[in-house]
Amino acid sequence: MLICPSMMCADFSNIKEEVSSLDQAGVDVFHMDVMDGHYVPNVALGVEDYKAIRENTDTMMDVHLMVSNPDRYVDIFSSLKPNIIYIHPDTTPMVTRTIEQIRGKGIHPGIAINPAFSVAQVQELLPLVDYVLVMTVNPGFAGQPFLDYVIPKIETLATLKNKNQFKLMVDGAISPERISQLSKIGVDGFILGTSSLFGKNKSYSEIISELRKLENND
Repeated sequence: MLICPSMMCADFSNIKEEVSSLDQAGVDVFHMDVMDGHYVPNVALGVEDYKAIRENTDTMMDVHLMVSNPDRYVDIFSSLKPNIIYIHPDTTPMVTRTIEQIRGKGIHPGIAINPAFSVAQVQELLPLVDYVLVMTVNPGFAGQPFLDYVIPKIETLATLKNKNQFKLMVDGAISPERISQLSKIGVDGFILGTSSLFGKNKSYSEIISELRKLENND
């Protein structure tokens, strides 16, 4: 199970300690939401935020581009050597070219699928990417409720992931209960924010140790 803290929820006034504590807790990927205020109604995390985390860890990092014209952002962030870049297929008219652009830079390409998007709309892209990130809230803001109607989509993608060789990820209101439920379906990784990781009265190490016990638990 890949545990990926959503760093837009972290305390950037104390980011060095935040990153150190998360690393000691054994997180797998630092998740960076980049928002332009156009594709989604919010602005978040830019190049300097990415650098502030990268200089304090060797752990994998991703970039989730919630932006219009992602090709330009791919060029900007690829120089910072992220391990994964997610794009939304509806943000570029030539999504396959953008995926090729990411892979050509030695970065794992991923697609992020909004709640309103069906599997049929991205079916042809599945063999081209290494990660598929299902949004379980409408993207843009933390603290939204989980949308149960996306579960059938997650179940369908879980049946397709081995054939197409991608890891299945979920993002949005991921509580411990959701981790237990969705890991049974076949989800490989979880983007964690305030529903299960940040703002709690326990250390990150305690929380993540407890969350890992939920994987495939009956």
